[in-house]
Amino acid sequence: MPGATSFAPNYRVRMADADDTEALVRLINAAFAVEKPIIDGDRIDLERLCDLYHSGKFLLLDENGQLVSCVYVEIKQSGRGYIGLLGVEPGRQRSGLGRRMIEAAEKYLKSAGCEFADLRVVNVRAELQPIYEKLGYAVTGIAPIPDTIPLKIPSYFTVMSKDLR
Repeated sequence: MPGATSFAPNYRVRMADADDTEALVRLINAAFAVEKPIIDGDRIDLERLCDLYHSGKFLLLDENGQLVSCVYVEIKQSGRGYIGLLGVEPGRQRSGLGRRMIEAAEKYLKSAGCEFADLRVVNVRAELQPIYEKLGYAVTGIAPIPDTIPLKIPSYFTVMSKDLR
C-alpha cells in the first residue's frame, strides 16, 4: 500500500538487571497464572527472584521497549546449562515469543561452553512436554518439586534435555 507505515515490532533480547526485578516478578506471575490450580500462591516473589540473580541470569525480550518475555539461564557443572521460568506476557502467548526466548537461552548457554541444556516442566501441564520435544528436548527423568513451592495437587517435574553441540 503506497505510503503505508510499517508497524513491525522492534524486538531486543537483553540481560536483566536490578531495575527489572519488579517487572520480572509481575511478568512471571502473570505468565504462570495457568498453574494456579496446581501451585498455591504466586510462582515467584521478590526474595526468590533476587536469590536467582546470585546463581544465574534472566534474559529479557523487549518489544518496542516493553517487557514481553523472559527466561532464566544458569550455568551448571559438567558442561550443562539450565533453562527455567520461561514467561511470556499472557496476551502474547502462542505467538512464537517463547520459542524465540528458548533459542536465545540456548545460544547463551552454548556460548558459555555448555554442551547440554536441561529444563523441567510440571508433569500435570501435559501440553508442555510436546512443545519442548518439537524444540529438540527429550525426557531424561523426573524430579521432585521442592517444598518451597506449595502444591495443591501431587505433582513432580519431568526433566528434559537437549544436546547443544
